[in-house]
Amino acid sequence: MAEMDNRPIGVFDSGLGGLTAMATLMQRLPGEDICYLGDTGRVPYGVRSRETIIKYTRQDIAFLLGLDVKAVVVACGTVSAVALEQIRGDYNVPIYGVLEPTVEVALAQTKTGKIGIIGTEATINSGAYERLLRAADPDVELTSRACPLFVPLVENGRVHPGDVVIETVVAEYLAPIKAAGVDTLILGCTHYPLLEAVIGRFLGPNVALISSGRAAAERVARDLADEDQLRAQKEGGMHRYFVTDSVAGFEKLASLFLQQDVSGDVERVELE
Repeated sequence: MAEMDNRPIGVFDSGLGGLTAMATLMQRLPGEDICYLGDTGRVPYGVRSRETIIKYTRQDIAFLLGLDVKAVVVACGTVSAVALEQIRGDYNVPIYGVLEPTVEVALAQTKTGKIGIIGTEATINSGAYERLLRAADPDVELTSRACPLFVPLVENGRVHPGDVVIETVVAEYLAPIKAAGVDTLILGCTHYPLLEAVIGRFLGPNVALISSGRAAAERVARDLADEDQLRAQKEGGMHRYFVTDSVAGFEKLASLFLQQDVSGDVERVELE
């Protein structure tokens, strides 16, 4: 039997989105120390070139490895789709992306085989979700849509039903998804669960919304438990947050994501 592992879990994202994975980890593993890195100075990643995304990813992982983490959760759909395959083998700790766990949950959920996928331009252009879904089930009917305005709107707190800006953008982006009659929608960017209320209202109650951050966090929690890599203590884990831009802005919005106050636990760092 393996020893308990008291090192922290590392989580990173281009901005705030990965906090959806963080929230699930905090809930499932209350005894674990977790370090979160939000590269808020360079968000969004989804509009950048593959080379740039890979470079940023290596810097993010290097920062977390400097904190001696036992696993890295890439809580970013763009990085998972564009960079992960190329770099995963270069590190001696497990690196978890969001794609495989999300595809698994979506296929288990759908009854009609009609699945929608939304994500950043980089994620949708990569075709990564489509490849994984079709490899698992060649008969699935897929409708994909890039939603480039979602991340900046979420990062600015424009997430509430009744906000005419986000409701207009959601209606425009998701009209083809609704028309395709999907019964399951992959939220292929970890920022998008903050829009669940607005998206759900537009698509109606019969479409299941699959959070990629949640799916990845569930997989990590299971794996660490299976491999006896959790800490002995079951409560009271420490949570640290690192950002590459304004601490105050992050604290305000992070409290919305996590439904708890994080002020005082956030530190600004340089990655370059």
